[in-house]
Formats: sequence, C-alpha cells, structure tokens
Amino acid sequence: MQRSESKLSERIQKVLATAGVASRRHIEQWIQEGRITVNGQPATVGQKIDHTDRVKVDGKPVRLAKKEESVRVLLYRKRVGELVTRDDPDGRRTVFRKLPELESGRWIAVGRLDINTSGLLLLTNHGELARRLTHPSFEITREYAVRVLGEMNEEIAERLVNGVELEDGPAHFDSLEAGANEDGEGANQWYRVVLREGRNREVRRLFESQGLQVSRLIRVSYGPIELGRGIKTGGCREAEPLELKALLAAVGLEELLPKKPQRRRERDDDDY
Repeated sequence: MQRSESKLSERIQKVLATAGVASRRHIEQWIQEGRITVNGQPATVGQKIDHTDRVKVDGKPVRLAKKEESVRVLLYRKRVGELVTRDDPDGRRTVFRKLPELESGRWIAVGRLDINTSGLLLLTNHGELARRLTHPSFEITREYAVRVLGEMNEEIAERLVNGVELEDGPAHFDSLEAGANEDGEGANQWYRVVLREGRNREVRRLFESQGLQVSRLIRVSYGPIELGRGIKTGGCREAEPLELKALLAAVGLEELLPKKPQRRRERDDDDY
C-alpha cells in the first residue's frame, strides 16, 4: 500500500539539495541514472519525500533532517598536496578529513583546486548555493596570487587579458597586475590575476599558452570572500554573518539568510 504523503514532504530534488548532497540538476541526473533509491525502490524525478524515508545515493544512506538546516559556509585554507575529493584510492590527504560534523547532509566543495594549488576553498551544506557559486552565468570572480617563471612583457600581458585560445575554447583574465615579489627572485615574479570561471587548471594553462610556467598558485578570494590571515594552513572557519550575507546576495539567494527573531516592544506608560 502506498504511503500517504506527509504535510512536510517535498520534492526529492529540493530535499537532497538542501541536505547538501548535490545540486538539483545533479540529483535529477543521478535519479535518471538509477543511483538514488527511496525505501529500497528507484527514485523518480519530482517524487515527494520527508525525513522518515530511507534514501540512499550509490547505496550509501543519506541523513535527512526533520527540519530544513540553516545554510552554512566554511572558509578552508587548502595546502599543496591536498585533494578536493572525498576518497582517494591512494590514501592521500583530502580536504574533507577534519571538517565539522553536520546534523544532516554533507559538505560540498565550491569548485576545486588542483593538488598543487593552495589557498581559499569554500564549502557549503547547501547544494543550490554551491551550484550558483560555480555556474558561469553568475560570473563570480576568483582572484589568485601567481608566481611565474619566465619573462613577462606588455604584449604577453595584453594577450592574457584580451583572450587566447585554449584547447577547450577562448579564455582570458579579467585583470593581471604585478604583485609583491615575496619569495620570488630572478626569473620568478609574482602577479595577481582575476577571472570569472573555473575551468580545469585554467590559470596555469593561460600562462603556459605564452611559454610561461606557474611555480606557485594561491587562491586569495572567491567572490566577496577573502582568505585573510585568520585561518591556519589545513584549517577552516565558519563564514561570518556579513560574509554569508554578501555571498548569498552575489547569487540571489538572500532568502536563505537566517531569520532574526522578532524583538518584543517594551511597553511604556502610554500603553496602559
């Protein structure tokens, strides 16, 4: 006999996206591929579920909250050598190994940084927020500090900003500026670059297209969020309220902001 729908039931795509499993688009795709089951049966797109249902993705149970969890964002300072993946068959260190526990769902990395790149990585428990922050249509900026080996001249700099053709299409930096020399010397020079998409190894490939080699790459900001100095390498912290507000506003999700409790107005003599 079919179970009657709870008043709290919602479409499976929304429930799993809110739980941090993945974006709604990816969940729909996984359902069509037969990777998601509900109470032992293949899930269907648009199916209504609630916290009492037993949901599995690739055979692994998903914890569903009794109420919608507040959106959370972590700022993580990734170190060189760490992988942005949940499991590595070679047993290498991943960024997910020491993250705070969630009551339901799981942490989703907002984009990726390759094994040789360090710096700011955002993680969230909200699938739709992760999707919007990485989708090209929202044009969220990423800024990097880059140490480059080779001779940079004005002509090369102009090409990198105006656009060059890579194997997966045209690409360019929104800006390219000389930075502090820090530990670079001789042929190694530091630059600050900004771009609005996150294709695989895009920063490195842009420089390599001009015969230059990236010897160090650090992401220093993602949208309105800056890395700053308050996070130790391999550590993280929660986004502060103003940071979270700015991030949600950047992708049109202000409705996810925590609701402030109504303050009761103190009565004075005129109220009696």
